[in-house]
Amino acid sequence: MSSTQFTLTARLADALGVAVDEVAAIDRQVASLHAARARKVDEARHLSTLAAQAATPSTEAHAWSTSESARRVLVSELACALRLTENATMMLIDESATLVTYLPATLAALEAGDISVRHANVVADHAASLPVESRAAFEQTVLPFALTHTVTRFNRHARDYRERMHPESIEHRHEIALSKRSVSIAPGADGMAWLTAHLPAESAHAIFDRLTEAAEKARREGDPRTLEQLRADALCDGLLVSNYSASEVLGTPNLCTILAAIRPSVHVTVPVLTLLSHGDEPAILDGYGPIDSDTASLLASNAPNLMRLLTHPETGAVLSVGRDRYEIPAALRRWLQVRDGTCRFPGCGRAARRCELDHTQEWQHGGDTAHHNLAHLCHKHHRLKSLTDWMVEQIGNGKLRWTSPLDKVYVTEPEEIIRATELSEHHGSAEGDELAA
Repeated sequence: MSSTQFTLTARLADALGVAVDEVAAIDRQVASLHAARARKVDEARHLSTLAAQAATPSTEAHAWSTSESARRVLVSELACALRLTENATMMLIDESATLVTYLPATLAALEAGDISVRHANVVADHAASLPVESRAAFEQTVLPFALTHTVTRFNRHARDYRERMHPESIEHRHEIALSKRSVSIAPGADGMAWLTAHLPAESAHAIFDRLTEAAEKARREGDPRTLEQLRADALCDGLLVSNYSASEVLGTPNLCTILAAIRPSVHVTVPVLTLLSHGDEPAILDGYGPIDSDTASLLASNAPNLMRLLTHPETGAVLSVGRDRYEIPAALRRWLQVRDGTCRFPGCGRAARRCELDHTQEWQHGGDTAHHNLAHLCHKHHRLKSLTDWMVEQIGNGKLRWTSPLDKVYVTEPEEIIRATELSEHHGSAEGDELAA
């Protein structure tokens, strides 16, 4: 190696070393800022409680308690300000309270940049599941390990120690955890979705092993699909095609029979030019988003209960019954469900079909039963609007302007912007599942 090459290599190595040091320094600053945020979040929690206690108690028959009202207002305020979901915000509030109140050494290490945010999350998560009197001993034991190990290794160490020192039996804790089993779905890219199941470990491993066995058997028989593809296909076949049901073993209703009896309702918005093969705008599957035209056609042909909303490039349909009646016609409900897509409170993603239709201006205060005065709110946010100082107004094209109790303003938009021309009440109450503009 020439002296020039040696010098260049040395300089590059020095520059790389400086870059790594600067990344580490920035990471310490990030950790310190997270500690400061935890302190401020917990300060907000205390202030919210004091404000609720100082306020005049609600006379509503179904009003929340003072502490519950304070919690819900704080969660909604922070969720909107930080653009987080309310579940994520509640986790942030709980974790901040745990760090500030019960884990001062962990918070100090985070503030000094000696541990990362993820290390602190691990300590707080495990400590929160322990009785209050056990948390200090837990922190004292596991924190030194966080200073020298990766998050993955540290989490394993902390989990093992938490298991050993927990005063309740694992059987009792498992019984509680079992009550929280669930299945959830989240949209993915390119026409895919994530189906997640939170199950007892033995059931999850048994299901995965059975899928693997089926996949490996198919591979041995010459199936060209990969193991991952075969596992996914075996899961679909088992749930959608097979007559076998674990419910028979458990002595509960046969879920396959129940599933077979369900006749799905599919809502697909199909732009009229796409339908006529003169455009390439994608169809919209309610609760998911854009789908390809072939999939939309397949859904339309297989679903026994289908609402197809044909949208014109320049006009749409508005359904209204004005002040004639409070009850919302079925056709208007379907139209609003497609327009809104989800609960219209900032950040809430609950599907509109699982929400309640709310008169933005209350019916008893002169509000119309019309598209421009109706919006979907989930039960939780419907009550938040009714029982707290959150205010909302319609500002046109389905947009809502929300004003929080702290006078912060947020605007939410509908999932579908449907420009409208007035139709008579006769059209608004017309029978049939298809609305065409």
